[in-house]
Amino acid sequence: MISPTKRKLLAKALIFPDSRFLSTIRATSSVKQASTYKYDAPWLDFSSEEELPVVKNFINGQFTTPSPSTSSKTIPLYDPSTNKLLSNVVTCLSSLESAVSSANDAYSSWSNTPVQIRQRFLLEYANFLHGKEVRKEIAYWITLEQGKTTADAMGDVWRGLEVVEASCRVGSEMLGDSMQNLSNGLDTISYRVPLGVCAGIAPFNFPAMIPLWMFPIAIATGNTYVLKPTERAPSASLLLTKYLNDIGLPPGVLNVVNGGKDTVDGMLTHNDVKAVSFVGSNKVGKYIHDVGSRHGKRVQANLGAKNHATVMMEDADRASTIKAIVGAAFGAAGQRCMALSVMILVGDLEESRCWVKELKEEAEKLRVGSGFVDGVDVGPLISKEAKSRAEDIIQQSIDDGATCVLDGRGVTVQGYENGNFLAPTIINLSDESYVDSNSPIGNPAYTEEIFAPVLTVLTVPSLDEAISITNRNAYGNGCAIFTSSGGAARKYQYEIEAGQVGINVPIPVPLPFFSFTGNKSSIRGDVNFYGSSGVHFFTQLKTVTSNWQYATGGDLGGVTMPVLGKN
Repeated sequence: MISPTKRKLLAKALIFPDSRFLSTIRATSSVKQASTYKYDAPWLDFSSEEELPVVKNFINGQFTTPSPSTSSKTIPLYDPSTNKLLSNVVTCLSSLESAVSSANDAYSSWSNTPVQIRQRFLLEYANFLHGKEVRKEIAYWITLEQGKTTADAMGDVWRGLEVVEASCRVGSEMLGDSMQNLSNGLDTISYRVPLGVCAGIAPFNFPAMIPLWMFPIAIATGNTYVLKPTERAPSASLLLTKYLNDIGLPPGVLNVVNGGKDTVDGMLTHNDVKAVSFVGSNKVGKYIHDVGSRHGKRVQANLGAKNHATVMMEDADRASTIKAIVGAAFGAAGQRCMALSVMILVGDLEESRCWVKELKEEAEKLRVGSGFVDGVDVGPLISKEAKSRAEDIIQQSIDDGATCVLDGRGVTVQGYENGNFLAPTIINLSDESYVDSNSPIGNPAYTEEIFAPVLTVLTVPSLDEAISITNRNAYGNGCAIFTSSGGAARKYQYEIEAGQVGINVPIPVPLPFFSFTGNKSSIRGDVNFYGSSGVHFFTQLKTVTSNWQYATGGDLGGVTMPVLGKN
């Protein structure tokens, strides 16, 4: 076991492998691989004889190490900038059972806690998360395990914090309706009540924001919660949970269980789990919705996307539009469900080549590297497999006739040669001629959700054709138009099918006063995340009809169908 003193000596080892600390580490620690970090990590168990620490779960108010068994499975967790092993995530179904049992035991008391008291926990939590050093600590773990730049990781935390703030006012969203004197002495009221134990399955690309889409609203509305963070970057969720429990949240209200598919299946089939939230890939999302629904769960699932940006070349501000497109396409290494991965240029074909040239020049300015390095714009992809898949799709698109305007494959980052880096890449499907809006586009750069810093460019002669192409796409998460024409913007706004529309806004993710309203194949289930929809997902309506007669001997009904208000 590594002592606290030795852990402090290891502080910079993983981020700065050539630092002077390494010699001290090797001299003072019997552990074969440096395994400690800039901040304390009480969710890591260093007591194992293994080379790497085990990621603990958080159950009933405390961190617990998963018990090894024949059914346990170990998932290695890597730093995507170096591909060094950081820790091991263990799937343990007995841990899941303990977490659900803990949440179930806590439900009765928590659901009966007045809503204003539940809100106060979230209000204090939001105030705590506003501390910049607190957010820096969360961002550190995101950058280490997921790879995004520190600035982007800070934004990840901030956008989640905004949902925490919104959850502090759920009382007004849980108000019901009432009608008095529907018949002599008969009144009806309705109000929203919590569901019970709810569960969340979070993705790797937003290790803080997406969990904060889930559990704050769930617990504010009176539910208890079991969260399964991504096995690729679990630390942010564990730290967020620790913070909330440190504030005084009762044990069992919020639990975290790590793992892979076995843990997910356990959640989807557990009799005590009433609702499941998921954000992630199409294949997994469809599976979760189907299995969860078959087992009687309420399921909300956000899936894949292929977001289109339409640019009216004739009147869009070129410089600001190109900067916006580059940021939305290549930021977070393209690993955002609202990334702009397709740009449709509207207008003259020769003019489009000028736009593409300037787009390439702007993209080439972006610096690729470790998210901890100042000035880096594009971090690594999450895994070797993700990088290999993206590079394969790029090659397939070229083989299929596309022009690779900017090829980001083969980029080398000094000091991080083993990282999963792919530089910004631009694929043009309209280099020689317009894209035919009446025919399906079969190039894999267009049909696949690449989830990487890859932008596909199309050119069409009219706005009608741009709208037609966008609407034919199966996904409906988001889209955007860049124009200075009010008429073009209004036409686009009303004719486009995607659920979230930006007008001169590249990534139109609504603030949590509203809801995240992706549609079509980008969602399974019919209730969206956060906002009023989020409150509705985590609650159900209860209606009470009462008959209070002023005098004895009143009519309380008979054998025939009751008909109210009839003379």
